[in-house]
Amino acid sequence: MDTIFILLMVLIMIASVLLVIVVMAQNPKGGGLSSTFGGASSAQFGVQRTNDFMEKATWTLGGTIIVLILLSVVLTGKPTQAAPVQVPTQKEAPAKQSSAPASKATPAQTPAPTK
Repeated sequence: MDTIFILLMVLIMIASVLLVIVVMAQNPKGGGLSSTFGGASSAQFGVQRTNDFMEKATWTLGGTIIVLILLSVVLTGKPTQAAPVQVPTQKEAPAKQSSAPASKATPAQTPAPTK
């Protein structure tokens, strides 16, 4: 199990680094990588295709990371130990308490006076 966990963690790290690179390569205003290399003539080389690729790569890498994390939890999760079965023991009924308050003691029985 330890080898699988290490493999999944390495794959998650690689996908995370690639996701960071893809997101950083995008320009928030739509220029991104295509405007860096094409400049004004980028419309001839298909700017839309580059943006589509970057968007698909972002979603794919994000989904891959989520799937890998879920797989790592399912495959490497340790099963919980079952609680020990307790054999029911017989319990005695609690002693009945008198309704008299506890502060009043019952008078002690004294022997009858002898003649």
